[in-house]
Amino acid sequence: MQRGVRLSLDVGSVRIGVAACDADGLMAYPLATIDYGSESVTEILALILEHQAIAVYVGNPVNLSGATTKSTTAAAEFATQLAQALTQGIAVRLIDERLSTVSAQRGLHETGRNTKNSKSIIDQAAAVVILEHALESEKRQGDFVGQIVESTRE
Repeated sequence: MQRGVRLSLDVGSVRIGVAACDADGLMAYPLATIDYGSESVTEILALILEHQAIAVYVGNPVNLSGATTKSTTAAAEFATQLAQALTQGIAVRLIDERLSTVSAQRGLHETGRNTKNSKSIIDQAAAVVILEHALESEKRQGDFVGQIVESTRE
């Protein structure tokens, strides 16, 4: 597994949860919640540069049967916009995020948090779940995982 910080994104229609990990990939932690809008890509680019990330995982919210949904399309479109904006050769990768939000909500509920009033925290926690899954998969395979998002920029 290559050494370096990775970021993960849980892209929703209102907010984007962001998580990061240490350079050794030992621990994923919540980083930020960004309002989804015209400045989202710029804000995430700033986080990528600030943390010197070597990869960005974007949660791919397919349904339980593996079929695409409206959310799947939105996440892929956002990942493409991010890939187009990156110039340093940092790969943006889509990774399966089935049930990441459910896992995050369950975890917060178990700690006594009111999940209805903690939506931004849930988004960050879901991003942590996505990144933990990616890190575990990287350790098993010895390399980056997920589907590389190609920039359509010429």
